[in-house]
Amino acid sequence: MKMYYESDIDKGLIKSKKIAVLGYGSQGHAHSLNLKDSGFDVVVGLYEGSKSKEKAEQQGLNVLSNSEAVKNSDVIMFCLPDTIQGKVYKEDVEPYLEEGKMLMFCHGFSIFYEQIKPPSFVDVAMIAPKGPGHIVRRVFESGQGVPCLVAVHQDNSGKAKDIALGYGLGVGGARAGILETTFKEETETDLFGEQAVLCGGVTSLVQSAFEVLVEAGYQPESAYFEVLHELKLIVDLMYQGGLGEMRFSISDTAEYGDYTRGPVVVDPSVKENMKKVLEQIQSGQFAKEWIAENDEGLHKFKDLRKENSGHPIEEVGKRLRGMMPFLKNQS
Repeated sequence: MKMYYESDIDKGLIKSKKIAVLGYGSQGHAHSLNLKDSGFDVVVGLYEGSKSKEKAEQQGLNVLSNSEAVKNSDVIMFCLPDTIQGKVYKEDVEPYLEEGKMLMFCHGFSIFYEQIKPPSFVDVAMIAPKGPGHIVRRVFESGQGVPCLVAVHQDNSGKAKDIALGYGLGVGGARAGILETTFKEETETDLFGEQAVLCGGVTSLVQSAFEVLVEAGYQPESAYFEVLHELKLIVDLMYQGGLGEMRFSISDTAEYGDYTRGPVVVDPSVKENMKKVLEQIQSGQFAKEWIAENDEGLHKFKDLRKENSGHPIEEVGKRLRGMMPFLKNQS
């Protein structure tokens, strides 16, 4: 394992480059503002008519169309949804690539699954912050940083990793550490983490537990507090000190239940199902399915979003959170 920190990085290379950040969503706004505050020469690239243009300009950033941003920059960072990167690349990026330019990504999906196939005369690298954009920005403003991953897919200049590390320093990643990886590893582990644990696994677990309690006759409000509201408190303990810190902080009763009942809920079959999910990621099956879903208009995706937004836990949670105004000041 190789970790890079501020003292390991020469920012001279990246400081001499003009940087374009394409997109001004969660990651795009954090990257752009952090780079600007680090003293880097950065411009935001947006599609014509983007509603984000005014916001970015109000926050002190120069905004150009995607194509103009690419023409006028040495380093082009994609902070766009995976599913539109290929189209933007074909229309607004590829025609204006020249030797010496560098393509960067905050997630490896488009390169690893060949939605984008760069020419051999450009560098291709990745800096992937391990946190949502608003956290990347807020932590940076506090003087700290969110850890990042760095990977190089194509090194035409011989300096791709050094430039990428300088970019990672600019967004604050080197304050916490930048771990070297590959596009393959980042893409597959990121998708697996989202599907098996962070999003898919957790939401399915929470919803099922809520349903079990309500169906057994308990108040929905009590069920919400026990299986969703308190989840953040437990995750915060794990985030700060691992599973051991969490277990040290909870009651002996809770810890005993952890050891003896947890494996009943998440039994060996769950691990086998996780392996199947990973296999679908490794084989490209998930990527093909998701790309096809986008190409066909996202009908299934929108139906699933609507179905899940109507789950009773959402109505109960919205009502209870309305009674807890202090939550608005927490992340």
